[in-house]
Amino acid sequence: MAGASARKAACGLRTAASSSSSLSEIVADLKSGLGDDEFQHIILFYAVEHDAEQLSVALEFAFPGVPVTGCSTAGEISAGGMMEGGIVAIAFPRKGFQVHSGLVENAREFGVERATELSRRLRSQMTTSSDLPRHQRAFAMMLVDGLSNAEESLVAAVHWQMEDVQLIGGSAGDGLSFEKTSLLYEGRTVNEAAILILVETEYQFKVFKTQNFEPTPIKLVVTGADPENRVVTELNAEPAAREYAAAIGLLPDDLGPFSFASHPLVVKVGGDYYCRSIRNMNDDGSLTFFCAIDEGVVFTVARPRDMVKSTASVLEDVGREVGGTDFVIGFDCVLRRLDAETHQVRHQFDELYKSYGVVGFHTYGEQFNAMHLNQTLTGVAFGAGRRTS
Repeated sequence: MAGASARKAACGLRTAASSSSSLSEIVADLKSGLGDDEFQHIILFYAVEHDAEQLSVALEFAFPGVPVTGCSTAGEISAGGMMEGGIVAIAFPRKGFQVHSGLVENAREFGVERATELSRRLRSQMTTSSDLPRHQRAFAMMLVDGLSNAEESLVAAVHWQMEDVQLIGGSAGDGLSFEKTSLLYEGRTVNEAAILILVETEYQFKVFKTQNFEPTPIKLVVTGADPENRVVTELNAEPAAREYAAAIGLLPDDLGPFSFASHPLVVKVGGDYYCRSIRNMNDDGSLTFFCAIDEGVVFTVARPRDMVKSTASVLEDVGREVGGTDFVIGFDCVLRRLDAETHQVRHQFDELYKSYGVVGFHTYGEQFNAMHLNQTLTGVAFGAGRRTS
């Protein structure tokens, strides 16, 4: 069907996508692409233009008894390449995988307590038949409302409780509107929430992250901020947007998503640099960030390295560790896509992701173990071979 793409991995994972605007055609695309295998869980990544609840109801008829979870996106990554305005489904087979999931609601107010309780419950559901350590047979994924401003506390709570089970994930988006993101769980859409998915598998896998920037000598100190809303009002005791623009050689009126992508701000934590990316400039000259900020934080202006080359290198290394990459679930920052478009390498990324079987979505932030990150690709790569127990 027009606008559809699909793939079945050797490990049994299946993916399908649709760029149709018709609900019946979308369901037909996904049903045809995923096939008639028996599935135990389906994850959807969908553009906000689609009615997620209607889609969920329709998929319940198409795949009776199969739980469907997911989130809205700032772009989708299908087996056929990057998409915008589409829908991507990932289906877990009944053989070789065990999938456990749960919902954390009211994440800003009660997120830590509820995420801790959910993590403990899901961890207790893990099978005990294998002698392998947990980190070799299970990983966790978390989808978070990208406008909840709750990622840091949720990630910390889950990572603490999961202990040696590694965590990856992404923050839901709504294109570049920053108005309304959503999660899909058990037939309803929810906001200010998170979905935690614990996956046990018999197949080889590797959790990874990659980033493509390097620090410059330019420093910007946060001297005015509204931490609750992730807003920086002053940098170096000057209006934030004006000072940032001057640091990267632009005028404030020239600032936008593409300049934020090409000139990221990073912080140094434990000897490594991590992005704290700007989401948007506000009318009053302040800057809203994708990650938590506070007064006294020292930003370093960074410059991008060859993104295609650095990403390919990491995917190649990961592939060697799993005996050849069979399938990758990826959470890729929307700013990486914008940077790829700025440097006219989006087509190269499409080909790279297709060659390694990367499927996922463009995010408002990425989760990696105890960290909430920006301008990274985090994910899990599967090999075709089963682990021995």
